[in-house]
Amino acid sequence: MDVRDRIAPDSIPQLVTQLATDARDVAKAEIALAKTKALFAVTRYKAAAIRFAIAGVLGLAALIALLVGAILSLATLIGPGWATLAVVGVVLVIAALLALTGKSALRAGPGA
Repeated sequence: MDVRDRIAPDSIPQLVTQLATDARDVAKAEIALAKTKALFAVTRYKAAAIRFAIAGVLGLAALIALLVGAILSLATLIGPGWATLAVVGVVLVIAALLALTGKSALRAGPGA
């Protein structure tokens, strides 16, 4: 006795309907899983981005404090005006060098 002999002809449309329903349910479940995974990733990256932003702000505050400390330390040797000029000059030279190396890295293209 073959399996086809046990299936009544009128139940084949029911089986096809059940197959379509099951396929739709699986597709919905896969979409829900993908949405959940994406939401989890977004939430995780959002938390990391907030931490990076706070770290950047704190790093900038530390750099400013370091520069103010350098000005105050040099002020006892060369005066406040010259100390400010010296520290700002050094920082501008460093910024210019970083900008030039960034520009040359862009000009070199990917992989450089």
